[in-house]
Amino acid sequence: MPERELNGASMNNYTLIVTEKPHSAKRIAEALDSQGKPKQFKENGVPYFVASRDRELVVVPSIGHLYTIVHETGTKSNYPVFNFKWTPRHLAEKDAKRIRYWIETFSKLSYDADTFVSACDYDIEGSLIGYFILKYACGGKETSAKRMKFSTLTKAELEQAYMQPLPSLDFPLIEAGRTRHEVDWLYGINLSRALTLAARRWSGRYYTLSTGRVQGPTLQFLAEREKEIHGFVPTPYWQIKAEAEILNSVVETEYEKKRIDTRAEADAVVEACAGEAGRVITVEVRRVNQKPPFPFDVGTLQREAYSLFGYSPRRTLAIAQRLYLDALISYPRTSSQKLPPLIGYKTILNAFKQKREYAKLAEKLLEKEQLKPREGKKEDSAHPAIYPTGKLPEKPLGPSEKRIWDLVVRRFLTVFGDDALKEILKASLNVNGYSFFLRGRRILKQGWMEYYLPYARSEEVLLPQIEESDLVRLRRVIREEKFTCPPPRYNPSSLLKRMDELGIGTKATRADIIHTLYNRGYVRDERIVVTKLGFDVIDVLDKYAPILTSAQLTRELEDKMEQIRNNKMKRKTVLNEVVEQLKPQLEHFKENEESIGEVLTRAIQRAQAQERIVGKCPNCDTGNLTIVYSRKTGKRFIGCSNYFKGVCSTSFPLPQRGTVKPTGNRCKACGWPQILVRFKGRIPWNLCFNPDCSKSGRRKS
Repeated sequence: MPERELNGASMNNYTLIVTEKPHSAKRIAEALDSQGKPKQFKENGVPYFVASRDRELVVVPSIGHLYTIVHETGTKSNYPVFNFKWTPRHLAEKDAKRIRYWIETFSKLSYDADTFVSACDYDIEGSLIGYFILKYACGGKETSAKRMKFSTLTKAELEQAYMQPLPSLDFPLIEAGRTRHEVDWLYGINLSRALTLAARRWSGRYYTLSTGRVQGPTLQFLAEREKEIHGFVPTPYWQIKAEAEILNSVVETEYEKKRIDTRAEADAVVEACAGEAGRVITVEVRRVNQKPPFPFDVGTLQREAYSLFGYSPRRTLAIAQRLYLDALISYPRTSSQKLPPLIGYKTILNAFKQKREYAKLAEKLLEKEQLKPREGKKEDSAHPAIYPTGKLPEKPLGPSEKRIWDLVVRRFLTVFGDDALKEILKASLNVNGYSFFLRGRRILKQGWMEYYLPYARSEEVLLPQIEESDLVRLRRVIREEKFTCPPPRYNPSSLLKRMDELGIGTKATRADIIHTLYNRGYVRDERIVVTKLGFDVIDVLDKYAPILTSAQLTRELEDKMEQIRNNKMKRKTVLNEVVEQLKPQLEHFKENEESIGEVLTRAIQRAQAQERIVGKCPNCDTGNLTIVYSRKTGKRFIGCSNYFKGVCSTSFPLPQRGTVKPTGNRCKACGWPQILVRFKGRIPWNLCFNPDCSKSGRRKS
């Protein structure tokens, strides 16, 4: 084979290592180079690295998926479609033209390579990325390639993964990933195209509508919860609130019934007990051991970050991915709650002795005779639970990265902690035949909570000394009228948990599904509200293709994907079953396309009109201020909806460049509604359009 030059470097018979991202390629090259200083080159703007070891290693990054699925034959204006093929993304997507250079670079650099290794992330997506690059760009090298398996980008683990690679690619995992993409494509392309074309053919206008194998069932149970809330009829009930006086201290007491169904009964309790003394009948004191929490899997990390910091699941995953690429934490897309000893507990703890905020905690754990983490039941064959690698940041972390890294570090320390010990006191009090309870709790031993501060949540309620037969006077007794509440709305965190419980989506895709529901306008707000458009879409699917919103069907498909991964089912079998399920649903949909198109178009028009409403008109107070466009000039402005009724002519100018949208917020200075103005390449800013507001912050457009 002739010797060739790679950007001036004469090389022959080298190893080509395929990686998933440029950042990980650099880390892998640095870890594997004998001097830790690989050479960096560029080919048509595509970076790659040459490391010297026992032989030359050419480490080339991808930028995610270079190949995608497309309709093999036919036009985009029809459905159903069941014939597809995998193709380079630049041939299928307008915004992916540079993908061509990445594929060409892999092809060129593979020419003189005699050994091939996939070092993409060890999960379904990473395995699939490496497989298609080796198969198509490198000319069928997927059958002879080896596989590096690692959970962190630390030098030691990367060296071990290179020295002891898997002898072949993980084909069962690849087959499961390929099947998942193809099934999702069959669902997504057909259902989204059916919705979009129905609306377009009825209205003559194009609107982006979508649904899919996971998106549909997720929207379905959100809609069911919303209907429960709308249909809920509150019923009144009463509660007793009381305060007891003990040794010059005032403490809250709890009435024996948490809910009283009639006001008469509540009044009788108040009349009999207000200002009266009662006797302490029993005092129960018990001690409870509280075990440490489990190590983080991706779902619990996302939920904890939402609870503590308000980060969306998608944002948390993105932050965790950046920390992984910086070799600060292990691979985050894991469902495991296990921490195997091979990760090196003591090595990691010793590393944290160098960090002031963790030094004393790490030293305390290292004094233990045995380091044994508390683990959960969930396992992941590819990766352990999320843990800090022990590597300290090479540069200052941003605020969000620092928070998530600190949370992961403290959770890791916590799982090695002792049980916390709590003392719980319950005293029963009899007042004229009615029972009240005094409850106290205090922490006797912090145990693991010491390591999880400031994230550990435990509120103490300290009571004065109290014994049986003591007399206690109820200083204040009142009744409160309340009403039963509907079930709570989901937030992104609780929705993520619900999807996990139902077994729909994967640990890596659930956050993106939630994000898509927001982007499509099907849901809004942090406490998730299903919009009218979301209801109309799910109603259409329920009426004309009900099987496609079934969580049960989605869960069964997830199980089949797992069976493929375990070599218990064939990809072709699953694809054939999906096609047979889709055919009758789509035929029924097409038969009713006109009525479906009308419903969807009306829903979209209502949604678009709602999106233009800025707020109530401050002048007439009955109309809505709306973003409108002049038919004569084409310019946009804010006008009152009562203008067309001849009631109000209020209007305000708007910037004519960039995009504007209502914020739902009000100006702190004058109380008028605000809009968000966004110019390309500039930071968005809030605009108060009240000309008399001193803090309107108007700018020239």
